[in-house]
Amino acid sequence: MKRMEFFFNYGSTYSYLTIMRIEKLAAQAEVSVHWRPFNVRTLFVEQNNIPFRDKPVKAAYMWRDIERRAAKFGIEWGGIPPYPVDKSGLSNRIGIVASDEGWAGEYTRAAYRAWFLEHKDFGEPEVALAALQSIGKDPKLVIARADSDEIHQKFAAQTGEARSLGIFGVPTFVIGKEIFWGDDRLEDALEWAQKSAEQTEV
Repeated sequence: MKRMEFFFNYGSTYSYLTIMRIEKLAAQAEVSVHWRPFNVRTLFVEQNNIPFRDKPVKAAYMWRDIERRAAKFGIEWGGIPPYPVDKSGLSNRIGIVASDEGWAGEYTRAAYRAWFLEHKDFGEPEVALAALQSIGKDPKLVIARADSDEIHQKFAAQTGEARSLGIFGVPTFVIGKEIFWGDDRLEDALEWAQKSAEQTEV
């Protein structure tokens, strides 16, 4: 099956739009999605590229743009949520566990619903616990693994891989060495994955 790497960060605003529709679109395109949480904030600092800090005009545009695009795609919008969130990285590390075990889509949608619709910080342990319980996972076991050295190291390694690929923002979709940045490039990335697979099969 054709494969696309989905690099994102729990705490990315525009990623909400992608997270709520990527699995359906990927299934239609017959493309598998590999969920790759990483520390985009580290890259922002390294690249002197912090998008919305101390930029109220740009931030106001961002929220309105997300609201418009959510309406376009039939995605729920609960008003402007708290921002930033997940300062401890807990949800990102849970996301790595979820990706390893094959339930990243379920958890990520639950976490983002808590953030965007209930206006809760999914980086807070009690919010993460509720999100895990809502999809039938044992919070104690998952959070223990998310806090392990293994997952901390994997989070750092995925951040390093994103750096080496030239990623500078999220969501980013990677097919081979090609990168597509932004929710508005999701369809382009899926099309590229399809064409790449067709060329390989020839």
